[in-house]
Amino acid sequence: MNKYSILIVAFFLGLILSAINPHDYFTWILEVFPAIIGFVILVFSFRKFRFTYLTYIMILMHCYILFVGGHYTYAEVPLFNWIKDMLHLARNDYDKVGHFAQGFVPAMIIREIFIRKQVVLKSGWITFLTIAVCGAISAMYELLEWFVAITSGQSSEAFLGTQGDNWDTQSDMLCAFIGASCMILFFAGIQNRNIKKMM
Repeated sequence: MNKYSILIVAFFLGLILSAINPHDYFTWILEVFPAIIGFVILVFSFRKFRFTYLTYIMILMHCYILFVGGHYTYAEVPLFNWIKDMLHLARNDYDKVGHFAQGFVPAMIIREIFIRKQVVLKSGWITFLTIAVCGAISAMYELLEWFVAITSGQSSEAFLGTQGDNWDTQSDMLCAFIGASCMILFFAGIQNRNIKKMM
């Protein structure tokens, strides 16, 4: 079994475990659907464009964040309920982990494409456009959540997971921005070395 096969097995193991007795299957499918779509895209693009193994690992980690959120709903993840109680917080903040990853992981993907496909050549523009695209992705996801809310009514509450926070949408996008920025600040050099090894 090669290293890519291990990631595929890990993906399906996480997906199956998250599907066992979730909070509700409507929320589960909404939360894990991006991971499934991403998996299909990566499988079909594997021969034409193979990402670095580091990027695939980060994508898998993001999938697991989605699987946990889909299983419990983002507002009810037990570990973060415990953190909420221990720190006397107003809400369960697991969704902020998800939105941080929603900036961090796409930044890895986008930046690698920019560099390897030579879409952008200057490092400053690579940084700016990577963060800008991640911001656009985050905004589009918030619009998707809004669309689900107005079309599915009460059943969308677990998917939205606002927990009474009027600024949830804005803080979600901020977390994605912070995630993308952290990727650039702390992982750009590591990613560059992985790209050089691969090429």
